[in-house]
Amino acid sequence: MKVLSDSKNLQVLYEDNHIIAVNKRVGDIVQGDKTGDQPLSDIVKMYIKEKYNKPGEVYLGVVHRLDRPTSGIVIFARTSKALTRLNQMFSLRETQKTYWAVVKNKPDQPQGTLVHYLSRNEKNNTSKAHQKEVPNSKIAKLDYKIIQELNSYVLLEIALHTGRHHQIRAQLAAIGSPIKGDLKYGSDRSNPDGGIHLHARSLSFTHPVSKEEIRIVAPTPKNSIWDAV
Repeated sequence: MKVLSDSKNLQVLYEDNHIIAVNKRVGDIVQGDKTGDQPLSDIVKMYIKEKYNKPGEVYLGVVHRLDRPTSGIVIFARTSKALTRLNQMFSLRETQKTYWAVVKNKPDQPQGTLVHYLSRNEKNNTSKAHQKEVPNSKIAKLDYKIIQELNSYVLLEIALHTGRHHQIRAQLAAIGSPIKGDLKYGSDRSNPDGGIHLHARSLSFTHPVSKEEIRIVAPTPKNSIWDAV
């Protein structure tokens, strides 16, 4: 996977004194992990430091994450006040997030609600969707609708009611519609960039300080499938 190497490659979608939202690329990790790869949070800090000529350490709070092979909107807090309030909003699900997913197998219905019970396998970092509750499982719910049909693929728009580990990936796989490139969840082949066709498309929320209603939309990555939609 390709990883951002400097702040000049950063696509900033929104910024003010309290928050900054960026368009995460496939392969970026939001926060540092055991791989030791440079995280998106460090690149955003570098961008702020350079743009505003800030001396010393730059404050940046991680509010939420996206899986490494996915792309789309990630929002960070630039002040502790914003971080506290954003954490509360995300925890209480007071934000509206929309995802786009490209799948090969068309769902039976043009739109619907999926409800499963997800159990997590820590060893191989996957989640499995069950029709009924099983030990240590958590309920997972999402709405989907078909918004475009391509020659070989279907574009779905997804709204989450819950925020579980690999939820969209596991639930779509459970109905026989794995996301393009998602080998871990049943896709028959990988994508050239090692990512999957899952994109955090839009995010709507109340600004944590000004209380203004904000809606951010992230352009899709540049490749033949996304270009077609």
